[in-house]
Amino acid sequence: MKAAKSGTKDGLEKTRMAVMRKVSFLHRKDVLGDSEEEDMGLLEVSVSDIKPPAPELGPMPEGLSPQQVVRRHILGSIVQSEGSYVESLKRILQDYRNPLMEMEPKALSARKCQVVFFRVKEILHCHSMFQIALSSRVAEWDSTEKIGDLFVASFSKSMVLDVYSDYVNNFTSAMSIIKKACLTKPAFLEFLKRRQVCSPDRVTLYGLMVKPIQRFPQFILLLQDMLKNTPRGHPDRLSLQLALTELETLAEKLNEQKRLADQVAEIQQLTKSVSDRSSLNKLLTSGQRQLLLCETLTETVYGDRGQLIKSKERRVFLLNDMLVCANINFKGQSPLPGDPIPSLVPLGPKYVVKWNTALPQVQVVEVGQDGGTYDKDNVLIQHSGAKKASASGQAQNKVYLGPPRLFQELQDLQKDLAVVEQITLLISTLHGTYQNLNMTVAQDWCLALQRLMRVKEEEIHSANKCRLRLLLPGKPDKSGRPISFMVVFITPNPLSKISWVNRLHLAKIGLREENQPGWLCPDEDKKSKAPFWCPILACCIPAFSSRALSLQVSGADLAEPTSKVAAAPPRLGEPEFPGSAHSREGSGSSCGF
Repeated sequence: MKAAKSGTKDGLEKTRMAVMRKVSFLHRKDVLGDSEEEDMGLLEVSVSDIKPPAPELGPMPEGLSPQQVVRRHILGSIVQSEGSYVESLKRILQDYRNPLMEMEPKALSARKCQVVFFRVKEILHCHSMFQIALSSRVAEWDSTEKIGDLFVASFSKSMVLDVYSDYVNNFTSAMSIIKKACLTKPAFLEFLKRRQVCSPDRVTLYGLMVKPIQRFPQFILLLQDMLKNTPRGHPDRLSLQLALTELETLAEKLNEQKRLADQVAEIQQLTKSVSDRSSLNKLLTSGQRQLLLCETLTETVYGDRGQLIKSKERRVFLLNDMLVCANINFKGQSPLPGDPIPSLVPLGPKYVVKWNTALPQVQVVEVGQDGGTYDKDNVLIQHSGAKKASASGQAQNKVYLGPPRLFQELQDLQKDLAVVEQITLLISTLHGTYQNLNMTVAQDWCLALQRLMRVKEEEIHSANKCRLRLLLPGKPDKSGRPISFMVVFITPNPLSKISWVNRLHLAKIGLREENQPGWLCPDEDKKSKAPFWCPILACCIPAFSSRALSLQVSGADLAEPTSKVAAAPPRLGEPEFPGSAHSREGSGSSCGF
């Protein structure tokens, strides 16, 4: 407008161009209306059919150092892999998307095609631009030897993160649509098989579409090799470090957004697995549930004698206020002969809910918390040997927790040791000398049994590292007395168990009243919303002071003058909060965790 007011010829020309762009935009908006591309948030990207010159390294000059030779080879790998990647993206559009959109009758609707090939064209556009810049950089490689700044300029833009994030988050939905279409539409399955046979490398559609997910990890590996062979003081070293930082940050952001998208998808799958009229469905669809942890664990059931009765994989969901266990629905997940999509999509619901319980009623049973109770999964073993202290240094009335079969074997060894110790006492009373029946042989027997017991204890300790025991509330008996039952899960690794225990404790702390500082917000329809859930993980604990110094600790909450201290995740096998294990008197006031 300023240019137009100035009255100059140049200003009038700029105004005319701006008006034309506005009219063109409005016309495009009227034409699209409520079309599928507008609904999907797609922007039309035009990619020229004119192929730019392919990046190509010239002949290797003489007199290069070994590091320069290696850097040239790594650059050649970058050029080759990028060219192959761009060709794969073009094949997705030219060999699959375009024929499916033009096919009559439709093997896949236009809307489903938009979902399946979502953001592929934008990704191709980004890498086509990168390939043009790479070609220019390769042409002058022998004089500059710089590549890091090109990666920074090409992949530090927010557009790259948005495009790849949309693609990665949509990948599961795209594969689900393809899988269901293969099962329900023979023409579509035949089309995929025909395209695979005609391709030069026999790569399936899935093999092509998974490449964008693998691209940034490949870039990171190549740049790490390039950085290792770039000496200090080289003009490309700082740019390579910045490029690696950008790509690793981008990969972490993609992983985090994928994790959040998977959590939403898991809750949706869980909601589909329960009846619409059930109370659990209403809780899951209320919008107040947050998925904290979800993993496939193996539930094990043991008999009275320690024998394994059964084991089955369960999908366990830890929400912010409840724990849900579901069976995995394997019906309809067996792959078809020549199935081009290896990701298995069930025909019906993905899960079948087995049980769910409120989180405050869930207790993690760890070593030493059972006392002397006995049940099918817990055995109290007492050392029944003689009064002599054994070489293994075992304490009396020691409680072991682990698989019952290991406990039974340890108990048998302890009984055998007690018998051998009694035999040793009897041998010491012999007056004669007998071969293989003397104190030396008897002591060797005792030492051998003690070594076996130590090995068995180590096996039990190792088994406990992956063993998650949960005490859950059951249905009350006829007299109304509450009954609890034990559920035992085997985690994939020790770190998984630690994560489950810590997340359970922190989630229970977050449900306490002092950790929900939300407020009631009136909605438009004059109804009040639920309090905003934002745990600060605070807990009221007593403060101890010494006799010499009187120290008063006050909390931030005026309504509750009791001190509030942020709680750390409790250690395995320790009490959840204050007691002798976490607080002690000393020279000053201390609140320990």
